[in-house]
Amino acid sequence: MYSLLADLILVMHFLLIAFVVGGEVCIVMGFFRGWHWVRHLCFRVLHLLVIAVVVGQTWLNRSCPLTVWESALRQETGQQPYAGSFIQHWLGRLVYYEAPQWVFTAVYTFFGAVVLFSWFWVKPEKRGIMRGRETI
Repeated sequence: MYSLLADLILVMHFLLIAFVVGGEVCIVMGFFRGWHWVRHLCFRVLHLLVIAVVVGQTWLNRSCPLTVWESALRQETGQQPYAGSFIQHWLGRLVYYEAPQWVFTAVYTFFGAVVLFSWFWVKPEKRGIMRGRETI
């Protein structure tokens, strides 16, 4: 049971990373392609908040709670952290990597600055996206 929960947390962690990185790619592409949904205020606020939390954690030298929870669940089952199921093995290779802490701080800070820059470059709309007379 703990192993399954750890795998679910790993998948959530991956999806969160995909949201931050993929979201930024979509914002930039959307600017050039005229995608109005990338200006949706709710999406943009959530995107900015997630990367702000990541940057804040690294500056405070704190581990991501998802990493801590997953590791604790794996230890409960007697596994070494990040060694286990098929999902964990392959998804873990994409999510977790070894580098000095300053590398993570620099990369996250740079990416956070890119997200903040895009906030002003591709300004979010204050209201829902308008299509005809409907607000989405």
